[in-house]
Amino acid sequence: MAQDTNLRICHIDLFNVRSEEHFYSLLAQKVIAATSTKWEEAIESAKSFFSHLVPKISIGTDPTNEVSIDFDWDEVKRNPDEVLDLAEKIARKKGLKIVICVSEFQNISEFTDPDYFQEKLYSHWQLHQSVAFCLCGSKRHMMLEMFTDTSKPFYKFGNLMFLNKIETLCLMDFFKSRFADTGKEIDNEASYLIAKLVDNHPYYAQQLAQLSWLRTKDVCTVEIVLEAHTALVEQLSLLFVTITETLTTQQLNYLKALIAGEKAISSTEVMHRYQISSTTSISRSKAALIKNDILDNKAGEISFQDPIYAYWLKTEYFVK
Repeated sequence: MAQDTNLRICHIDLFNVRSEEHFYSLLAQKVIAATSTKWEEAIESAKSFFSHLVPKISIGTDPTNEVSIDFDWDEVKRNPDEVLDLAEKIARKKGLKIVICVSEFQNISEFTDPDYFQEKLYSHWQLHQSVAFCLCGSKRHMMLEMFTDTSKPFYKFGNLMFLNKIETLCLMDFFKSRFADTGKEIDNEASYLIAKLVDNHPYYAQQLAQLSWLRTKDVCTVEIVLEAHTALVEQLSLLFVTITETLTTQQLNYLKALIAGEKAISSTEVMHRYQISSTTSISRSKAALIKNDILDNKAGEISFQDPIYAYWLKTEYFVK
């Protein structure tokens, strides 16, 4: 299929975005960057597509750097429409089709008055004709609530897609390719182990592969991967302690049974062994852990969303 020369893809990551102000600045910056071929054009777009807002533009010492755009927050609060409609205006003016891909979209639920903010987004984005949106998130429960709750502004905004884990062979090929790009190698056992240790979790697969790469001089081996994995677990241990401290005793008892591989957790024997008070407690624990994105329920199969957290619980927390 021939590439559409009028198509522009705009990537926005909300991982560290916790306010409307930051969102608006990032949205404008990324849209302008994705629709400009050089920084002079980006500056011109930043000036010409706003009538009420006056953007603050800055460029790094390297002319190839992305143009940074900021606004006076009081002005944005009075005129949010100009930022929210920016992509549609640019698309029509330049004859483009734009796809805005927003990762960790569920983070807008943490903004001040999130429902009102979502209503603003929806009221503008639903009218766009030249712009499409791909809204992604790693918190399944929060994303489902945003798009399937009839009381939420984004209810049935678009088609829902659930992504499966990346296949092991695909991950292994990816690791080998990236190692080769830097003049290094990784053997089959080591690349397979990276995928296995993180249960094919895309983010952790890349993180563990990078830590292994950093420790590799020529060829990455199983020993190097195990060393990198230990370092990754230690790096995240403080976060895991913080998460675990928020859990109730019954939730922890349920997790301990789950990690031990118990299949009939609601049986009298298993509940007694793990000091689970009742079947009602199991239901409540399961629901709370799913809501807090610690566990995932996929077609009735309960699993951990974070494989490194599961490993830490099994090898560090529950062995004490």
